[in-house]
Amino acid sequence: MEAVIIIVFVSGYLAITLEHSLKIDKLIPALVMMAFSWALISFGIDDFDTWFDSGKHALLSNFEAFGHSEKMHILEETLLHHLGKTAEILVFLIGAMTIVEIIAYFNGFSTIKNFIRTKKKTNLLWIFALLAFVLSAIIDNLTATIVLISLLQKIIQDRKIRLWFAGLIVVAANAGGAFSPIGDVTTTMLWIANKVSTGHLFGYLLLPSIVCMLVPTYIASQLSVFKGSLELETNASEPSGRFSGTMLYLGLAAIVFVPIFKMVTHLPPYVGMMLSLGIVAIFAEIYSSSKFSMTGLDKDSSDHHSHISPVHQSLSKIELPSILFFLGILMAVAALESLGVLFGFADWLKESTPALGTEIDSAGISDLVVLLLGVGSAVIDNVPLVAASLGMFSQPMDDQLWHFIAYSAGTGGSMLIIGSAAGVVAMGMEKINFFWYLKKISWLAFIGFLAGAATFLYTRTLF
Repeated sequence: MEAVIIIVFVSGYLAITLEHSLKIDKLIPALVMMAFSWALISFGIDDFDTWFDSGKHALLSNFEAFGHSEKMHILEETLLHHLGKTAEILVFLIGAMTIVEIIAYFNGFSTIKNFIRTKKKTNLLWIFALLAFVLSAIIDNLTATIVLISLLQKIIQDRKIRLWFAGLIVVAANAGGAFSPIGDVTTTMLWIANKVSTGHLFGYLLLPSIVCMLVPTYIASQLSVFKGSLELETNASEPSGRFSGTMLYLGLAAIVFVPIFKMVTHLPPYVGMMLSLGIVAIFAEIYSSSKFSMTGLDKDSSDHHSHISPVHQSLSKIELPSILFFLGILMAVAALESLGVLFGFADWLKESTPALGTEIDSAGISDLVVLLLGVGSAVIDNVPLVAASLGMFSQPMDDQLWHFIAYSAGTGGSMLIIGSAAGVVAMGMEKINFFWYLKKISWLAFIGFLAGAATFLYTRTLF
């Protein structure tokens, strides 16, 4: 039965990886393999001799001697445990997405256009790279990419030039998301799972992430495509709106407040995110002059459109398919973890993979393993890779292993256009060809990835 569950997982994983070829949204195989995996575990519960206790991160002793009812009780408790941990991540993401959509509701991101006053290509490249790096650390790399490419489309008419800017934005956004607990889904997963803390994450990864962004941006700035000046579109922008700047700064401050709230209260991050959402929603309702309602529309109104709550409007636009995908993939990985498959795979890695340079920890996880994970995240979605690593390794909080995983998974996806959420959304918005990106941008991303990794391998010795 265990072999069948692994086959189901691998099949689902392949369907996710081949999403664009199969023309099937990746949330579908994620949900199907999650449901099938847990159903098969339930059907074959009496045949399993091992069970992984996620709370203690160890195999449950004498599991084979338990009766059917005891095993089913353990299964239900394990399922509830993983659902709770997954829900923490999903609720956090829903809150962050809603705040970003509220900012967009007030056209807050148009304020950023005021910072762009140059026509020189090289200067524009550095401005967009730095904006992508900083914004992705605050509002996550996916949203930062959407905002900046939307801005590109308004000010640069030449699509061939825009493609180059978009490719470098993806690289910079992924680099910026790696060092922030709210900058990338995988980093957020590690943070919520108490594998990394905000202070140590900044300490270990800020410099490697900066290097990962600076090196490819500098090399690109020397290319002929970024020489000369551009004719910028000056009248294509939308009016900013009365409260656009206020909502932009309020929303960004609310998201940045979440890690501070966690450090002060020691409560899970989603609690702070819900507080931030509530505060932003209050101002949104006041500024929109609509009736305050978090639970329903004013159904007595004859003109619904003029009284729609900005919170409702924003909630209707969040990426629900992404939320369901995370639910499916995280719970599917949890099924393999519960059977002890990931635990056994981690032991095999420790024994069979040679160490590349200095070992990261006393358990013998080599640098090569983590670097391969980063390369793998360019081909395969980095969310299941990091989810698997959470079940494979038992290193304590802020161990160097977790920080290297955060860097590799976060920045490695830049090497292919399909390797990160930022790349996929850029691909859709600008219709970027896979092979064009592979030829023009991948080598820059690879150099940046290696440069950042080398920086991490050096700077970790200073802590």
